[in-house]
Amino acid sequence: MKPFLKALTLICLAAAIASCGSKTYKNIDYLQNVLRDTTMSLNTNFNEGIIVQPKDMISIVVTSRNPELSAMFNLASVTYQAGSESGVSGGYQRIMGYSVDENGDIDFPILGKLHVAGLNRWGVAEVVKNELVRKNLLKDAVVTVEFLNFKISVVGEVSRPGTFNVTGDRINILEAISLAGDLTIYGKRDNVTVIREQNGKRQLYKIDLRDTELFKSPAYYLQQNDVVYVQPNKVRAGQSTINENSFRSVSFWTTLSASFLSIANLIVTISKNN
Repeated sequence: MKPFLKALTLICLAAAIASCGSKTYKNIDYLQNVLRDTTMSLNTNFNEGIIVQPKDMISIVVTSRNPELSAMFNLASVTYQAGSESGVSGGYQRIMGYSVDENGDIDFPILGKLHVAGLNRWGVAEVVKNELVRKNLLKDAVVTVEFLNFKISVVGEVSRPGTFNVTGDRINILEAISLAGDLTIYGKRDNVTVIREQNGKRQLYKIDLRDTELFKSPAYYLQQNDVVYVQPNKVRAGQSTINENSFRSVSFWTTLSASFLSIANLIVTISKNN
């Protein structure tokens, strides 16, 4: 084979391998269009925090300068015992919460029914505090509200799918994916779905993790009971009979073989013409 044919072969091989690597990079890397030292505006849609919905469970703690008086408005804490074979046992406390009924109400001690659906935790605290003052029950009340059932689920092509309890009232989709151990190599970065049930409707949001537009999505900050689904790519879909620990997928070798055949045909054609 003439020298220029050898050189042509090497160039074609390098181009084929580089194109495969480039395509893989584009499918895997996050936030590909971010510029260096970029400043982006924060998503203001979540400034109000998590909104109380029917069937939520919230804790409301009232404190004041008079502990005995404020205790009248607090639910008791329940102590659970955990034992072992050695007979040694320990206890831990769990704060009892208020269950929001289908109408969005809670039954609060002494105050009775309070409508809390549609409010964030600061709004609920304000409602309780105002009622205590209005009924001349407690003038210096400090009210603290927390969510007890804030959980999200991450399923699909992630390392550790499951349901995760969230402390506080804010978590974004990248943090949720981190809790699940990140996407596997087979997860589609450009097609992550957030499933949200709200106001009697089910909403689906599509998110592309490769694009900085994800920061503007209404689903960037997750809400209670959101489900994040990571769709498998075509490689995973075609691996039902292939060992997951194989170094490369069938589609990779098929593509590479096709490239080699094309290069071989090109070389044969050039040789005949010469």
